Amino acid sequence: MELFHLISILIVFASTFGYINARFIKLPTTIGLMLISMIFSIGVLVLGKYFPTVISYENKLMAELDFRDIVLNGILSFLLFAGALQVDLSQLREQRLPVIVFSTLGVLISTFLVSILLYYALAVLNLKIPYLHCLVFGALISPTDPVAIIGILKKVGIIKSLEVKIVGESLFNDGVGYVLFLTVLSLAQSGSGGGNIEFQETAFLFLKEVGGGFLLGGILGWITYRALSRIDDYQVEVMITLAMVMGGYTLADKLGISGPITMVVGGLIIGDKLGNKKVVSEQSEVYVNKFWDLMDVLFNAFLFLLIGLEILIVDFNKTALLAGLLIIPAVIISRYISLKALILLLRNWVPFESKTTLIMTWGGLRGGISIAMALSLPEDISRTLLITITYCIVIFSILVQGLTLAPMVKKYHLNNT
Repeated sequence: MELFHLISILIVFASTFGYINARFIKLPTTIGLMLISMIFSIGVLVLGKYFPTVISYENKLMAELDFRDIVLNGILSFLLFAGALQVDLSQLREQRLPVIVFSTLGVLISTFLVSILLYYALAVLNLKIPYLHCLVFGALISPTDPVAIIGILKKVGIIKSLEVKIVGESLFNDGVGYVLFLTVLSLAQSGSGGGNIEFQETAFLFLKEVGGGFLLGGILGWITYRALSRIDDYQVEVMITLAMVMGGYTLADKLGISGPITMVVGGLIIGDKLGNKKVVSEQSEVYVNKFWDLMDVLFNAFLFLLIGLEILIVDFNKTALLAGLLIIPAVIISRYISLKALILLLRNWVPFESKTTLIMTWGGLRGGISIAMALSLPEDISRTLLITITYCIVIFSILVQGLTLAPMVKKYHLNNT
């Protein structure tokens, strides 16, 4: 099937499901799209028992869509940049210490806690897998998904300082988490627990990916800002930001550094400059922001539509499904413990709002990035089982945590109104 036809089908699905949600269900767009597409996929499975050609067609469609490649090398660059544009850089500077600590040490602590709990939970179910496979799962499920979080926080109306902590952490821990995932995956594939990978190599990989992402993002953000400040043509200015995202992400990939962090840093710099009337005109600011708002909505729709449709490739056998349900509280508890420990460590230097640990734990949603990493697993790393568990956690995270976050914020009087 040609690329144009694939994109056309996705746009038709996204528009149709978006209309159904807006007209009848009225859930937040991302949640509604995923829920409707999941129901659609289940309907196809049922219908396929009587009309096999229906399910064979959708299976063919999903087989031609490389979810991992679409997310990690396509959608993610647009969504991270669009999300970073919305963050107030001055407020992020004020919260830089907790954001840095949560997105690095928080991911590390959570990864080890999740891996230990998964190892023993699977043993109870007689699903013994090597501990390193559990560690790989801990690395892919510990980073929170900024795509899922930002879309929902827009509707929640949480106080700004807490929102910046949640969004800032989620924007940066993806890059850190992905580097950790690649490192642990290499360890697991070596089969020696570290015999083939030395600490120096791991540290170099981390510094190259994360440090390089910060450096390249800063350079690209500065170049783009200088270009925007030299002209007053909103059409060209929109194209310049688009070129920065697509070209910058491609360049980061070719250089072997973190594309997500590059996009976040570049987006933060440009977003900060867009608010300065000495840099861009008011008309340019409006058009650039409106364009990226549209990109945010469009690619969010694609992402959550794909998450729902991908249910067709997941092996929901009883044992794997039980394992997934059992690990959901383990992931939540691991995040709570890691956050609580770090907040206790930082409380003498950083003021934290009441119920910060609870809100950040429940607001730590998992989404398409975790699924993309799970789908990239090779068969010899317990791939089928770990994909099923990941999918269970993502579904619970978005549908249950996403829908109950607003009532929780309201209950503890953490609204910004």
